[in-house]
Amino acid sequence: MIKIAPSILAADFGRLGAEVTCAQEAGADLIHVDVMDGRFVPNITMGPAVVEAVANAATIPLDVHLMIVEPDRFLRRFADSGADSISVHIEACTHLHRVLGQIKEVGCRAGVALNPHTPASALQEVIDDVDIINVMTVNPGFGGQSFITGMTRKLRTLRAMVAGRDVEIEVDGGINAETIASAMSAGATIAIAGTCIFQHEKGIAAGIADLRRAAELAIANDES
Repeated sequence: MIKIAPSILAADFGRLGAEVTCAQEAGADLIHVDVMDGRFVPNITMGPAVVEAVANAATIPLDVHLMIVEPDRFLRRFADSGADSISVHIEACTHLHRVLGQIKEVGCRAGVALNPHTPASALQEVIDDVDIINVMTVNPGFGGQSFITGMTRKLRTLRAMVAGRDVEIEVDGGINAETIASAMSAGATIAIAGTCIFQHEKGIAAGIADLRRAAELAIANDES
């Protein structure tokens, strides 16, 4: 099943609640929230208060992506604010196995994000503890970047690694109606997209529809 997760990083924060409502009414499966601290990545975005505001507007799951150092210090706060899943960066966690357990202890699905330079093999020893893998197809920190095509190899490797397991694979960065096809064909199950949804010239619903149509066509071609 194809899942579309609009990233509110590209939304109009002056009318965030309305944008979230529009996205879910248009068929979004999750709402993706990018949390950046200005240390792990060169940008600062939002915190638990924004997650809580989104949770108040949303009836679909909130997928929170922590691009921060020492993420274990904030897991409870994001869970209490309404996160359904929390992903941390493998590059930011000295004790990743422990952090994955802590995410589950606060009642959330546990995710791991991998920067472009991090190999799929880095997850081998914790693969049984992961619910979601977020494959960064841009260098994290800013929206609107171009998809790094070489990441499709990593997606294929991860799809083979999680075969038989109930693990979602997210593709995050540079996703649009052109790039989603290769990502889905390579094994992604969740497409995270911001600019091509919230800044689509015909509106949010059209952006989601374009993505889903392109993804479904790619899968149909793979099966034929």
